[in-house]
Amino acid sequence: MKETIKYSDFSKLDMRVGIIREVARIPDTDQLYKLQVDIDEAAPLQIVSSLVKYYTEEALLGARIIVLVNLKPTKFKGVRSEGMLLAAETENGAECVLLSTERPIKTGTAVT
Repeated sequence: MKETIKYSDFSKLDMRVGIIREVARIPDTDQLYKLQVDIDEAAPLQIVSSLVKYYTEEALLGARIIVLVNLKPTKFKGVRSEGMLLAAETENGAECVLLSTERPIKTGTAVT
C-alpha cells in the first residue's frame, strides 16, 4: 500500500477540465506529442505527453480531459511542458486511457 497523504497535500493539486485544441508530433521522437490544452485561461497550456502509441492525433484533437495545471514546467526533447494529462495506464504499459468527464462541463472547471 502506498503512503497516505493529508487533505492539505491533495488540495495543493490544481486539476481542471481541459480540451485539446492542437496536436503535433515532436520531430525525432517515437512517442511524444506537443499539445495545446484550453483550460479557459488567457493562453492554452502546452503539454508534452507520450501518447503516440495509444492515440492518433485525430483522436486527441477536441478531447475533453483532466489536466494537472500547477506542475512545475519541464522540458522533453527541448520542448517545454507546462502541465500533465491524467491517465490510467496498465502496469505493463499495454493500455493507457486519458481521464475525462462523464458529461460535458465548462472548460477550466476545477476537479475536486
